[in-house]
Formats: sequence, structure tokens, C-alpha cells
Amino acid sequence: MKNLLKYISISIVLITFGCSDIIDLKSESNISADNFYANYSDLQIGLTSCYKGMQAPLSEEWAMTELRGDNSTMDSGTSTSTVKHDLIFLDQFYTPTTHQGVYNYWLKTYNNIRNTNIILNATGANYNQTTGALEYTPVSIPVTVAQCKSIAAEASFIRAYHYFNLVRLFGGVFLIHEPVSAEEAKTINRSAVNDIYKLIEADLINAKDYGSTTAYSANSQDLGHANKWAAEALLAKVYLTLNRKAEAAVLLQDVINNSGYSLQSSYANVFSVNNEMNSEILFAIRFKGGGLGMGNPLPNNFAPTNSGNAVINGDGDGYNNPMLEIVKSSSSYTNYIDPSTIRYATNIGLYSTSSYYVKKFISPTIIAYDAENDWPVIRFADVLLMKAEADGNTASSLGYINQVRSRAGLADLTSINVSTTANFEKALALERRWEFAFENQRWFDIMRFNTTMTSLSAPTDEFPNLKIQGAEYVMKKHLKNMYSKVYLGFTVLPITQSQLLSNANPDRFLLPIPQYEIDTNSFITIPQNPSY
Repeated sequence: MKNLLKYISISIVLITFGCSDIIDLKSESNISADNFYANYSDLQIGLTSCYKGMQAPLSEEWAMTELRGDNSTMDSGTSTSTVKHDLIFLDQFYTPTTHQGVYNYWLKTYNNIRNTNIILNATGANYNQTTGALEYTPVSIPVTVAQCKSIAAEASFIRAYHYFNLVRLFGGVFLIHEPVSAEEAKTINRSAVNDIYKLIEADLINAKDYGSTTAYSANSQDLGHANKWAAEALLAKVYLTLNRKAEAAVLLQDVINNSGYSLQSSYANVFSVNNEMNSEILFAIRFKGGGLGMGNPLPNNFAPTNSGNAVINGDGDGYNNPMLEIVKSSSSYTNYIDPSTIRYATNIGLYSTSSYYVKKFISPTIIAYDAENDWPVIRFADVLLMKAEADGNTASSLGYINQVRSRAGLADLTSINVSTTANFEKALALERRWEFAFENQRWFDIMRFNTTMTSLSAPTDEFPNLKIQGAEYVMKKHLKNMYSKVYLGFTVLPITQSQLLSNANPDRFLLPIPQYEIDTNSFITIPQNPSY
């Protein structure tokens, strides 16, 4: 499969070239395992389609994560564009159940889950809900058991990645783990959050057990494929989310000791299009520019509006604007500014005198919305900081954090800096915020820290009339600080401070189930998330 992920001809793309208005998981118009897979090569082509299918949800994911967190905002709120209105709704936690971006993300994600289900079915890999594990049955095509398990390992990683995002964004969702017809899909209701996590864990254990164990090499023929190390790292993040820190620590130690991955010496070099799939990238969603239909549109989305070709060819849309508290140094923001000028220069650009933009994913392009930039999902820096999170306030944890800080040109933290658990947790949270700025990690970090860190409780005098803690405190404090500087200036879709703070509550931290799924299903009643 040499270079197949980068240079696949998209004339054969499994099911990824169309979306129905409902979750039709086995459309007659699509290629299926029954009429396509005849040998190992066919399975490889189908698997590559699953990798290609990861690109589409990513076009919406930043708005579900970075924009709703405390790193990004929309522009001045003067645009009458429907798309920008939808983005402002997300930014203000006022998301309608008919939100087009949310619906697009939902459809694109389930579309690729369908792809993975078909591949897994073709390899004989079946999820047993009773045992909570993937089990293998013989297949009729001429492939070995080892080949089936190798393909299934990568497909189960992709499926787990999608469900991990879905459950963190929506709560309990439709647990569909095998190919089903459109009619059958309409009879499947939302599953409990715990049941979704059981599938995620089973998929990642399968990916860990049967994925490639080859240590990282820049000359590997399988760069870009999900391997054992990526599966261990993602499973560790799942365990951290579930507050199973000891289990996460074991997996992360294995990656650190045996995977061959390592930090790049230069932060900027991690994201260079001339250094893709470097030693720090355990897994990335891959793109290929050049008019092949596989380019990355996000650099144009993130470039400032009315910048012509000064930032990127074809102008920018002005989405995902860095929040003022992370780009300006003043008495109001000093607790939030990244102290690393190295990271700051890579992450944030400035066009004209006031147009800050996400810089780290922008590269020269010939065609607009067709950039080369891969999107990092798991980096070795993440492995190090997760290991510190799993181990808690120990000397070794400081060592992991300081490896990341050293690369950023910062002085080491010492036991004096983090003399208490609260100080350690705050230092770790800030380090993650700056290290992974605009990589769709911050929102999930805030939600995870809500249950795994002890230092996020609200001072009693901060919001005297509210009993809040954790993620709600983080977001309310952020929005209160930013209201007069950002949201008060919105002339289109204006909002009061009290309404903005009221919107930022645990119910609204989950996105609504797309209303179309509820309204068009005459077989079952699908419950909507609270407050929608």
C-alpha cells in the first residue's frame, strides 16, 4: 500500500461520494462487501476509502470544538452570511436543532462509520455486544487470517476515532457496528454513553492487538496508517476521559519506550508540508493538494477575509479567529498568553493591523481550498503530556512536561512551581492549551478536565449567585472576560452577557441530535438532548 493514502485515485471510493438525508447504511447504489471484495487488494482499496472518508467530517469538526472552546471566536459579527450565522450560534452556545453544520458533521461521520462497518464485515470482524469484544469468523474470499486482522485493525481504529468524537460531542448516539439497510437503521435508537465507550474500547483493543508493531521509521512504507502505537495512544486518551488513569499510563509508557516516535526538534517543523508524517505524528488525517480532489480546504477557511492572495491563494473566509485573550498582551490577558514566542509565531498570524488568524495550517497553494496540509490527530507531544496527566504530580511527570516546554524555548517547571496538585493541574492544562492550539483538542480537554482534575472549582466570589464548577466555570469565566471585547460588538445576532453566560451550561455543552433524524423517523421516538 505504498503511498496509497496520499495518491489514491478517487475513481474508486467506497460510499464516500454521496450522502442521503438519513443514515442509509447499506444503499443499493453503493458498492458493498457482497459485490466488490474478492481479494486482499480489494480490501486494501476499501480501507483506503475509509481513510479518505476521515477528511469530510474534519471540515466541520473545528467548529464543534475550537470555536465552542476558549481559543477561537467568530469575526465581528457583522456578516449576514447564513454560514457565519450558524458559526456564531455555535460560538454562543445557542445552537438550533436544525443547525446545518452540526447536521453535516453528523452525516459525514456516520457515512464513514458505514464504510468501516462494511470493511470490518468483509474481514469477518464482528462486535459482540455481550462480550464487549471484536470476534472473527471465517470469510469466503482468498485472504489469510493475518491479512483480515491487519485490515480490521486499521478499520476499527477509524471507527473508534469517529465514535469517540461523537460520544463526546453528542452523548449517547446510534450504536451501529455492522452494515444495515436504511429501514433497519430507522429502528436503532440512541445507546447509552457507556455502551458507546464499550465499542470504542473494543475497537481500539483490536487495533492495538493486530495493528503493525513496527517502530517509527521515516522510510516506512506504511506511514499514515493507524498502527499499534496510534491505537494505544488513542485508547489512553479514552481511558483518561473515563478517569482510568492507571490503565492509560501503561499504554503511554509502552509508546514512549518502544514506538520509535519522538519530538521534533522544531515546533514549526511538526506542521511543515515538507516534513509530513515526521517522527512526532502518530496519526494524521492526510490531504494531497494539486487538483486531485483530496486537498485541504481549512487553510482557506482560516485565512483572514479580504486578504486577497497575501496570506493564501484565493483569499480567506475568516473562520476560527484566535480569541483576543491568546493574541494580545495586556493586563486583561496576561494569564492566557502563551509564554512561548516559538509556538506563538507558528500558531498565530497577523494580517494588516488587527486580523489575527490561525497560521499553523497555512501553506502555499495553487488552487484555493486545495492545500497540502495534513491534520495531526495524535502527536508524540500529546503522548508525553497525557502520561504526565495519568501519573499526576510526580517528578517524572514534570520531566514529560518539560520535554515539551524545552522544545518551545521555555524554562523547566520545578517542584516549587507545582507544589500543589492544583498548581500542577493548571500548569498541565495551560501547556496543553498552547501546545495543541487550534488542533481541535482544547474543547475535549476542558470536558475531560471537568471530571479528572480537582483544580477547576469556582471561587465562591466569582459567580456568587451560581453553583458551578469545572468546565462550566472555565467557559463562564472566559465568556465573561471576553464579552465587552468580542460579543458586545456583534451587530448581527447580538447577545446580552447574561444570556451568553446562561447558554454556557452543561446541557448546552452537548450538541443537539440533528432534528431531521428525529422528524423523519416514523418507527421510533428519538430523544433529544436536554435544553434543546
